[in-house]
Amino acid sequence: MSHFFTRRRLRAVVVALLVLPLSVPAQPLPDLGDSAQADLSPALENRIGLALWRDMRVRERAYIDDPEINGYLNHLADRLTEKLPGSTQDFELFALRDPSLNAFAWPGGFIGVHSGLIVTAQSESELASVIAHEISHVTQRHIARQFSNRGQSTILALASLVIAVLAARGNSQVAQGALIAGQAATVASQLAYTRDFEREADRIGLQMLDSAGFDTRAMAAFFERMQRSARFYESNSPAYLRTHPLTVERITDASARIEETAYRQVPDSLDFLLVRAKLRAYEGDAREALAEFDNRLRDVQGSIRLATRFGLAHAALRKRDFARAQQEVDGLRAERFESPMLDNLAGLISLESGDAKGAVERFRDGLKRSRSRALTYGLIEALLADRRAAEALALINDEVLAYTQDPRLYRYQARSHALLDQRLAQHRSQAEAYALNGQYQAAIEQLEIAQRAADGDFYQQSVVDARLRELREKLAELKRDGL
Repeated sequence: MSHFFTRRRLRAVVVALLVLPLSVPAQPLPDLGDSAQADLSPALENRIGLALWRDMRVRERAYIDDPEINGYLNHLADRLTEKLPGSTQDFELFALRDPSLNAFAWPGGFIGVHSGLIVTAQSESELASVIAHEISHVTQRHIARQFSNRGQSTILALASLVIAVLAARGNSQVAQGALIAGQAATVASQLAYTRDFEREADRIGLQMLDSAGFDTRAMAAFFERMQRSARFYESNSPAYLRTHPLTVERITDASARIEETAYRQVPDSLDFLLVRAKLRAYEGDAREALAEFDNRLRDVQGSIRLATRFGLAHAALRKRDFARAQQEVDGLRAERFESPMLDNLAGLISLESGDAKGAVERFRDGLKRSRSRALTYGLIEALLADRRAAEALALINDEVLAYTQDPRLYRYQARSHALLDQRLAQHRSQAEAYALNGQYQAAIEQLEIAQRAADGDFYQQSVVDARLRELREKLAELKRDGL
């Protein structure tokens, strides 16, 4: 992911951070003293995390823009935090296509999970143990406390430090470049969490894991795997260990706490198995993925067999073997397997094979059983593919009322208006999609095009003019700050 952490990207993240449409005005950070709570407020943490997430969501090719995978991760986080006492922190989990075993936390409750961690997790409890650990870093405000201890005094230095911490997860040379760009090289040796922070995250994460009904021994199992990996790779240790130092003392402390919890055998949820199979289906070569699932299918039973057939169907779809993909879906139906993910897969097979009308019916049928975001997106895509733009727009407008911060819906809205030859509305919707992703200059350009469109009424023109003034004022404020 090295292309993400450059000097230009650092500048863009800072720009996005300062113009976020939140209630906190754009201003440099105060000097950071001993108290992170006082000097680096949760509101400012949220702004930093949101700016980084928006920028990454647009520019980071490894970002997995999949509502089923990210929806599962967020459901898992909800389960872990459901009984967390006194916490009002919201979390946003997202997946990155990266084979390494790693996860990381950003300020403001944003948690990234590498696909390699999900695919190689030997149980759902093991994956949950890592996510619980990262959630604990957020709830205990470890990143904020690190910033406070280092005494940085400007928002540029703060953003560069966040980026350097994240960059270090994959590339130490890139991390060093980000530090120099932000003039924060003095913290180059302190990119990893401290041992005290790691022990604290272990303790609270273990409590979360136990309260949520997961197998606490999965945390110890993950530690053991990391230890074996470290011995095997020697100097090139797994990314997780480079930012989450695993000491004998930490392992001993966690193991002692685990022994105090009740032993329980926890079966993996079907959603975990399906998400893991879906990720595996899109790894490496499509032909090899299909062959691998075929081989696995001979030796598995029960829910693992269902998930394997599901992964096989996705691998066939990826290879554009629509007949084989449909065969597996039909086989799963015959086994009376029901899931929103299977309904979505059935719709995708029709859509990608060119049967837009059939896809509309399949997505609609699935939505009768579950209000899945993936199914909703699929239905919109199918309606647009069938050139039923008015129907798609009616659905999108209803969804926008409920999900006002979803840039994908505004992109769909722009496509619908384009099919209906509504130019002002098209460019206005595209502007909102850009703005939600922090691409303010692009949003302004879209609104300028909308101004020149001749198909809007007085009210629509007025809305465009007002929004354009708002974004221009924000960029003028940036110029006054010298950015």
